[in-house]
Amino acid sequence: MFRPLTRTQQRVDIVVAALFGLFALAATLIPWTSSGVGWGVVDERVAAVVAVLLTAVYAVALVLRRRSPALALAISWGAALVQMATGLPPLPANLAIFAVLYTTAAYGTRRVFWAGFASALGGAAAMTLYLVVPGFVQVAGDREPSSVATHVFAFVMTFVASALALLLAWTIGALVRTGIRARENWHAQQLAEAEAAAEAQRTRIARDMHDVVAHSLAVVIAQADGARYAAAADPDAAASALGTISQTARAALADVRMLLTQLRHTQSDGPQPSLADLEQLYAQVRAAGVDLAVEVDPMPRGETAASLQLAVYRILQEALTNALRHGAVGDRGARGGRVDVRFSWHDERVEVVVTNPIGAAAAPDGAARGHGLIGMRERAQLVGGTLEAGPDGAGRFVVRAALPREGGA
Repeated sequence: MFRPLTRTQQRVDIVVAALFGLFALAATLIPWTSSGVGWGVVDERVAAVVAVLLTAVYAVALVLRRRSPALALAISWGAALVQMATGLPPLPANLAIFAVLYTTAAYGTRRVFWAGFASALGGAAAMTLYLVVPGFVQVAGDREPSSVATHVFAFVMTFVASALALLLAWTIGALVRTGIRARENWHAQQLAEAEAAAEAQRTRIARDMHDVVAHSLAVVIAQADGARYAAAADPDAAASALGTISQTARAALADVRMLLTQLRHTQSDGPQPSLADLEQLYAQVRAAGVDLAVEVDPMPRGETAASLQLAVYRILQEALTNALRHGAVGDRGARGGRVDVRFSWHDERVEVVVTNPIGAAAAPDGAARGHGLIGMRERAQLVGGTLEAGPDGAGRFVVRAALPREGGA
């Protein structure tokens, strides 16, 4: 029932109501005492006291108009009924009704909103009846057509003028209400867009983090297994494996630091891998003991979009990581076995096919249980492509991606 207001708003409402009350009181009592105004059904002195009390009541309604529009409207109706019951003329304090109608439309609930509209029409009708009907009844008894017609016209015009004045205050409040709702909707939209952008950024960074960490750890594990097997028989091979582990770990640490920097500073995406970095990726996989064969037919022609280069790199990186983790055991205990990579750079699309044998210890769909395939499919979808992955029934796991080329030669 009560709306929350700041202390400043409450103080402003109290000061405004106090100043209005003093003005209305002075505008009521000065004419009253100087000319004996008073045409009510009660004694003139009683009417003056009632007028002062009603002025205070309207000032209270003015204080509560924003805090509780419904209560302010009820107080105004009560004061107006008392005013008409005592036969008082229109008072300067009645101006508070316009402010109350404004706040019912601007800040009230849906019921209070329409209650304010009904009050504007009902108040206009009550005002017209109170001011015009007594004179109309008097002239109707005289049975003079001209007087009756004049009072009928006065009745209609009084109602129209009163309704327009009261509805004008209510309509201004309704327009303010519309502006407030539009501003709230705009803020909500901005918040939703910011949250969506932040979620997309978190998803992208999580995907990059998975690609970097998973691939690097797979290489490190493969090298560590190879070094363990070769430690006694071939110390030089063990030393080489340890060197590869160190290099891979340092590269992974640099990539992770870059991603963490992006988390703190999201204005830019930072450098991303491209096709030029594929040779380094191949070298890491081969250093892990994997027999990697790469075939490119046909060769790429023209410029390749940066988004497509990133998608190709990340898909191939994850596919080779899965080959290391879930592929057949190769030389010196390293996982991966024979891995075939085939590129087909057509004018309208690029096809990437990665094939590796499935290890006996790994389930046929072992790679599909983690986030790797999900990330690869997301990479393909981001550039408008498709990706299929799974066993081919011949003991091999196949990843097949088809990515469109925009502006291909």
